[in-house]
Amino acid sequence: MKKWLTIVALAVMSLVLAACGSDAGANSDDSGSTEEITIGYFPNINHVAGMVAETKDMYSETLPDGTKVNYQYFPDGSSFMTAIETGDIQGGLVGPGPAMNHFTSGAEINVVAAGSTGGTVIMAREGAGIDSPEDLAGKTFVSPRVGCTHDVQFETMMKEEFGITSDRIDGEMKHVTGKPATYASLFETKNVDVATVPEPWASSIEEQGSGKVLVDTPDVAFGETLPAAVFVTSQKLVDENPDMVESIVEAHKKATDFINENPEEAKQIAIDKIKDITDQELSKEVIDRAWERIDFTYDVNEENLQKFADSSYDLEFLKEKPDLTGLVDTSFLD
Repeated sequence: MKKWLTIVALAVMSLVLAACGSDAGANSDDSGSTEEITIGYFPNINHVAGMVAETKDMYSETLPDGTKVNYQYFPDGSSFMTAIETGDIQGGLVGPGPAMNHFTSGAEINVVAAGSTGGTVIMAREGAGIDSPEDLAGKTFVSPRVGCTHDVQFETMMKEEFGITSDRIDGEMKHVTGKPATYASLFETKNVDVATVPEPWASSIEEQGSGKVLVDTPDVAFGETLPAAVFVTSQKLVDENPDMVESIVEAHKKATDFINENPEEAKQIAIDKIKDITDQELSKEVIDRAWERIDFTYDVNEENLQKFADSSYDLEFLKEKPDLTGLVDTSFLD
């Protein structure tokens, strides 16, 4: 927990520096090549490509010689997107929900690749008397943020299949937010009844026994089609330094290929990085279980993102019907 507070404090400090005119994250020489960049991601299994790229120093392999590569870790999509928009980071992995929400609010960003699909699980607290989604009326559920990817997936499923909505839109479920790494303790203290959980935290809860799977990944809305993580850069970076974006995407592709070709080594990298970032050591059994719910891919489907955006609007997370034209740029994947 102390490490998370330090991470958040550093993120806030870096944003203040950016607002004061600091250009520490984007120094350029006379030829226009970037000497220092920062890549961001979360300590979730959907973001393993970020962990592998950092551990294997893959960005240094594709960027110009001498480029210094930094990494910044985020607890949620809102803080990540703020860092992208201020230029505090140059790219990284985030859920499609925050990327879409900021884009529709006027943020000039691009989704240049996917990171993974799957990995969202709906968990119920043991002893909460919940045997099916129909039992959730009057219950309290937790998601990382209001309107985040996992929240939209859960609320879409509940509304479309069971006719149950959250108190945010005058429904019967109470909604709270919290970091996924804390969900097991929230179950243990009975502060929440249900959680919409990204891996590996769903498998961790299963192992600890404080919760059970209520709805597994294939049956959650958009469970196997929606990118659970997308790789985002700013439109400004795409316009002003497309060569750098191409180099960043190339490293991300290499990391994704490495995961699929070397799953056991990638799993150990994930265990080590999650422990380093969150101070929580996950067992090999937890990672193995989580891995089965996720596909790692850099291909991104714009149509699936639009369908997800339409659901977010239907749930009133967005005030206007979204048009994601211009959000996705797959040219760097070619």
